[in-house]
Amino acid sequence: MLSYRHAFHAGNHADVLKHFVECQLLQYLGLKDKPYWYIDTHAGAGCYSLDSGYATQNAEYESGIARLWDRTDMPAALADYVALVKALNPDGEMKIYPGSPLVALKMMRPDDRLRLYELHPTDSDILLENFIDYDPQALTHQANGFGALKALLPPPPRRGLILIDPPYEEKQDYQRVVDSLKEGLKRFANGIYAVWYPQLQRDDARRLPEEMKTLPVKSWLHVALTVKAEGAEGIGMHGSGMFVLNPPWVLHGVLQEVMPYLAKHLAQDEHAHYTLEYHEN
Repeated sequence: MLSYRHAFHAGNHADVLKHFVECQLLQYLGLKDKPYWYIDTHAGAGCYSLDSGYATQNAEYESGIARLWDRTDMPAALADYVALVKALNPDGEMKIYPGSPLVALKMMRPDDRLRLYELHPTDSDILLENFIDYDPQALTHQANGFGALKALLPPPPRRGLILIDPPYEEKQDYQRVVDSLKEGLKRFANGIYAVWYPQLQRDDARRLPEEMKTLPVKSWLHVALTVKAEGAEGIGMHGSGMFVLNPPWVLHGVLQEVMPYLAKHLAQDEHAHYTLEYHEN
């Protein structure tokens, strides 16, 4: 199934959570002089217009990044993420929102590498167009990134972040996530793996974080942002989560400061709240 287009959702509450966590993980990897690889299994188009095209149809960014745009009371780590997005909009107006690949590119150093996968033919073409000038640092492929991990892991510098963010349009994607993590950990046990998932009223979505908690890693972190009550008709996304295997030790403390702020300012009703769990084996 190739119907999913992330442009409809660019800059929404789920993107805010996902890209904020991504920024924190990349910042940590950048503290050491040794290079790292960033692998994105479902990269999308890489960058999205907020003032034209798909993003304007539902304008989901208005309940996401737009709510943070003019705030001056944000925790420092969250302000850094918003500053990264603002740097792509030098006139001060929200016109461009970066996808995960562009967030990574803006944080990487010359010796770091991006490997980007996108199956949708249209988005894959746009992704190539957006990143072709950065070859060989950034290489794009029209393929499902689930299958790419076998070929890419472990990355040559033995340091890396693998972001797994499928559309979950197919029920099998939930099991594919778990299977890919199991395979990846066999090849690259110390890598940082970050999985985004939607909060939906379906068993697959509810089970996924619980299944990831059973994987053989030294530590894991689970953070979720629920922005509203579950829909009465049982459809629609009411929040999202990020599950990180082998997280940096500092991430939990940063999220303890940031998540209450996000839950307050991205809330869509009185049922908004956040979940934050950390475990070491």
